[in-house]
Amino acid sequence: MKRRRSMILTFARKEFLHILHDPRTLAIIFIMPVVQLIMFGYALRMEIQNVDLAVVDLARTPLSREIIEEFQGSKFFTVHGYSGKLSRIDALFKSRTARVVLIIPAELDRLFERTPAVGLQFLIDASDANAATLIKNYCNQVLVNFNQKHNRSASLPFEITSNILYNPDMKSTYFFVPGLIALLLIMVSALLTSISITREKETGTLEQILVSPVRPAHIVLGKVLPYVLMGLLIGTLILLLGFGVFHVPFRGSIVLLFFLTLLYIVTALSMGILISTITQTQQVAMMVAQLSTMLPTLFLSGFIFPIASMPVALQYLSYLVPARYYLLIVRGIILKGSTLANLVSPSAVLLGMSVILLLIAIRKFRMTMEG
Repeated sequence: MKRRRSMILTFARKEFLHILHDPRTLAIIFIMPVVQLIMFGYALRMEIQNVDLAVVDLARTPLSREIIEEFQGSKFFTVHGYSGKLSRIDALFKSRTARVVLIIPAELDRLFERTPAVGLQFLIDASDANAATLIKNYCNQVLVNFNQKHNRSASLPFEITSNILYNPDMKSTYFFVPGLIALLLIMVSALLTSISITREKETGTLEQILVSPVRPAHIVLGKVLPYVLMGLLIGTLILLLGFGVFHVPFRGSIVLLFFLTLLYIVTALSMGILISTITQTQQVAMMVAQLSTMLPTLFLSGFIFPIASMPVALQYLSYLVPARYYLLIVRGIILKGSTLANLVSPSAVLLGMSVILLLIAIRKFRMTMEG
């Protein structure tokens, strides 16, 4: 037992020293996650601001100017006047001068005094359907604020009240930053371990290992242990940046997040070891690691797109993506304060994936050594 432990620690120490003396590996560990977090964190936002809104004011009254000022005071819109022909409005969308056009009717004041609801016409560029939905909601919100200032409301049979839980400010950053932890951890962890063994193949040191009385499991564990520590450092760094830069709230248990993140890192490292056994060069290993982790995590895990909205075939395929389960864990703990009792199912799946992938990786590595 002591001899086995000594072998594993020897390999772990060797790998750890290599990490410290390899600028490329250190850059992958510390620089790449920071750069990607900043880029994704600021770029991946569902909110839209500074939407170009062209106003066709046919009324030209103090009331119409008050409506326009309401839109000008909103952070969502950049208001431009339009005095051309109504038949040429289509040119505003084609030239991308406007994404939405507001047409205020000439009889605005008369309608405002006599009817409970005045018809304002909005023409919205829906070439991006999701953006068009958001713009429509923003327009409605501005008009709701305007009505409240004038003590007007449409007659409804029910009084509707709503409470926004977990993210009352509706900031998409709170949704995406925990997801970035899942993306960056699996990308970096799988990438580092995949190039670790292929580097041994390229330099010829794997042949020296083959003639030594070392079991494949010891080599794999020795290779994985340093990267477990690196993965935890990366996860901690991303969390600190998320809290410090993007002000993401934290409502759960840091200890629970630590252990379940460790489980996710082991899953990612097992994937990397498996990739290294089927590739011969570091370049190929890096490419396979990126393709097998980044694309499935981005598109099939629920990171950006809801899984329920996907075609049935892709929904079934998403069950094979580890990030699908870790996203439930990290978002649940950070945003909702979920406990282990709430996260038994995704945690159990991740545990099963870790065991299966690690066993397959060890078996494939043994076949590589014997072959």
